[in-house]
Amino acid sequence: MSLAAEYNDWHQRVFDGAPANPDEESPWYKLVTEYLPSVRDQRILEIACGRGGFSRFLASRGARMFGADFSSTALQIARGKSNGARPQLHAPVELAQADAQNLPYAKDSFDAIVSCETIEHLPDPGAALREMARVTRSGGTLFLTTPNYFNLMGLYNLYARARNRRATPGADQPFDRVFLFPQIRSLLRNAGWRIIHSDGTVHQFPIRPGHNPIIVESLEANRKVRRMLSPFAFHYFVMATNAKAH
Repeated sequence: MSLAAEYNDWHQRVFDGAPANPDEESPWYKLVTEYLPSVRDQRILEIACGRGGFSRFLASRGARMFGADFSSTALQIARGKSNGARPQLHAPVELAQADAQNLPYAKDSFDAIVSCETIEHLPDPGAALREMARVTRSGGTLFLTTPNYFNLMGLYNLYARARNRRATPGADQPFDRVFLFPQIRSLLRNAGWRIIHSDGTVHQFPIRPGHNPIIVESLEANRKVRRMLSPFAFHYFVMATNAKAH
């Protein structure tokens, strides 16, 4: 089975398990929303838009929204949800099936890129980040999140792999890799992005093997403390500007 087919099956399983789930309320999307300026009339591309919840949310705020995903099943679900979207979208989300490592857009096409929980599922994340820089105008912005294992979850992940277990229930995506936050920052810089802010969300502690970790919600409430502890957050956030000469 091809990787694309595996992701089609994965998206269908997730959707069938919770068809009404508001994807845009995921903790990484909430963090991105904190940092986003006004998106009205901005051309924004979401890489790996999945079932389209966050793309629809930004479109409802006035963005000229584009969504790209590797999975045709995810896009089919996104189109179905868009047809009944409420509130009314400023403009329809333009969806395209695409590989993040080879985007079907011209250079300088977008004012901003959103990439949440994506690069860890790519065979060549560096190529994808260079493609994101290519299609973003000079000075454009990237809002990126990806799991970071520079924490107790990282140690538990090593333990789980040694015991041939999954670190957390439901961690069943077809392709996955492990990053530490310095690696994330290095990948971005090497692709031509200049980091201007970093943050993190979801501080959690694995207590019992085979069970979901305990999440410390109080650490999310104070933005200053949260940013200070961002290297230890499970979802690492970076806001970067396109500094690469075109």
